[in-house]
Amino acid sequence: MSKDLIIDVNENEATIALLEDKQLIELNKEKRTIQFSVGDIYLGKVKKTMPGLNAAFINVGFERDAFLHYLDLGAQLRSLQRYYLSAVQKRGRIPPVHKIKLEPDIDKDGKIQDVLAVGQTVIVQVTKEPISTKGPRLSSEISIAGRNLVLIPFSDKVSVSSKIESQDERNRLKTLVQSIKPKNYGVIVRTVAEGKKVAALDAELRELVRRWESAFLSIRKDIKTPKLMIGELNRATTFIRDMLNVTFNSIQINDEVFAGEIKKYIKEIAPEKEKIVKFYQGALPIFDHFGVTRQIKALFGRTISIKHGAYLIIEHTEALHVIDVNSGNRSRSASDQETNALQVNLEAATEIARQLRLRDMGGIIVVDFIDMQSAENRQLLFEKMKEVMSGDRTKHNILPLSKYGLLQITRQRVRPEMSIVTDEKCPVCFGKGEVGPTVLFTDEIEKRLEEIVEKVKTRNLVLKVHPFIAAYLKQGLISVAVRWRGRYRARLKVLAIPSYHMLEYHFFDNYENEIDLG
Repeated sequence: MSKDLIIDVNENEATIALLEDKQLIELNKEKRTIQFSVGDIYLGKVKKTMPGLNAAFINVGFERDAFLHYLDLGAQLRSLQRYYLSAVQKRGRIPPVHKIKLEPDIDKDGKIQDVLAVGQTVIVQVTKEPISTKGPRLSSEISIAGRNLVLIPFSDKVSVSSKIESQDERNRLKTLVQSIKPKNYGVIVRTVAEGKKVAALDAELRELVRRWESAFLSIRKDIKTPKLMIGELNRATTFIRDMLNVTFNSIQINDEVFAGEIKKYIKEIAPEKEKIVKFYQGALPIFDHFGVTRQIKALFGRTISIKHGAYLIIEHTEALHVIDVNSGNRSRSASDQETNALQVNLEAATEIARQLRLRDMGGIIVVDFIDMQSAENRQLLFEKMKEVMSGDRTKHNILPLSKYGLLQITRQRVRPEMSIVTDEKCPVCFGKGEVGPTVLFTDEIEKRLEEIVEKVKTRNLVLKVHPFIAAYLKQGLISVAVRWRGRYRARLKVLAIPSYHMLEYHFFDNYENEIDLG
C-alpha cells in the first residue's frame, strides 16, 4: 500500500491530506496562528477547585479555564511540583532529574483540594484541544513525544508498543532502553522503533531529556503565568512524525519555505527519506492536481455513496454520531435478502472506518447496519469492522452487534471534528434568487481582459476558469480564446480549475500573481 501526503499551505492554514493508494484517508487543518495544540506544556494557575467533581479549573491563557481531573494529576505530582519550586528558588540552576530523590506517590483515591490550592502554579499538558464551549483538557502526567520514543519524567517504567508483534524484538527494545535511559525517567517505545539501533534511540532519548530539563532554565520567581513552557511541534510536523513510515512515496507541498522545514526535520529523523519531500510548482492548485478536492466534495456530505447503489447517512448530535447504512437499489441484484445485507454491510464497514478517520469523529458512534438474521453473519461483520479499524491510530473500542444490527464504537476525541460544508452557494445568483443574463458572461470576461491589457500593460496572462467555461472558450479551430489573443495581442492561456464555481474566473500574470483591478 502506497502512502502520499499532500499539504496545501496558504496564508491562514495548512491542510494536510493523507492518501492511501490515491484514496483520501485523513484530512487535517492546522491554523498557522493556532494557540493550543495537544502536547503543549504550560505553567498554569489554579483558578478554582471543584470538590464535587474532584477536579480543578486551570488558567492556561484560553478564554475558558482548562479542566484538570484528580485522576490526571499523575502519581508523581509532588516530585514535579518540588522540581518546579527548586527551579524558582535557584533561578533555574537545579540538578538534572536523574540526581534527585522522588517524592512518594499521591493517594490514588485522594481529593483535589489535598494537593492543589487556588492561586498555585502547576505544570500541565494539553491532552484535548478546546471543543465547542469547553476549554482544553489537561494532565500533569507529562510526556514528551519523539519519533521513536516517548519520554515520561519522574517515572522508571519502560513499555513497548503492543503493535510490535515479535516478542524477541519487544524484549530487545525493552532491554536496550532500560540500559540507556537515565534514572527517574520512564520511556514508551513507539511502533516505528522496531529494528532501530541503539545509537539512534540513545541520541533521541538524550534530545528529549535535554528538551525537558532546558525548559526549567529560564524559570524565575517573578515569572508570569500562564506561560507556554514547551510547545509541541506544529501539527503538520507532528502528523509527519507520527505517520512517516517505509511505505511513504512522497510528501508534496506547495510552499517552498514549509517544504524546506519539513525536509530539514525529516533529514534529522530519517535521512534516507529526505528525497520524498517535493515542492509542488504546478499551474493547478495542489489539491486539484492530485484529485483531493473531488474526494473532499464527495466524502464530507450528509449522504455518502458506497458501491452498487448503497449509501450511508451520517448525522451528528451534541452527544453522539449516528451512521445509517442503506442498501439503495442494491437489493435487486442479490439472490436473497440475507446475502444482500451481508455484502452491503461489509462494504459499508470499510467506508465507515474511512469516514471516522477522515472526519476525526470522536465520542460515541452508533452504526445502524442492515438487519441480518444469522448470528454467524453478525460475527463476520464484527470481525470485519475490527479489521478495517486496525489501522486507526486513535484509541477506539468496538462492541459486538446487537440482534437489531446496531454497533457501538467509542473513539477518543482530542480535537474538534473535521467538518467541511460541501454545499455551495449558487454561483450565478449568490443566494439572491435572481439570475443575470448568462449570455453576457463571456462579454464580462473580455471586458476585464481589455481593462488589464490597457491598465496593467502586460500581455502574458493566464485565465483560470471552471472546466466547462474553459472548454467553451477553447472549442473550435478559431475559438473565443484565439480571437481574444488576436484582438488584444495578448499571450493568453486558458486553464481549467475543477474547484472553481461555474462562473468564477481570475486573471494571473506569468508569476502566478492574481491581477485584481478592484
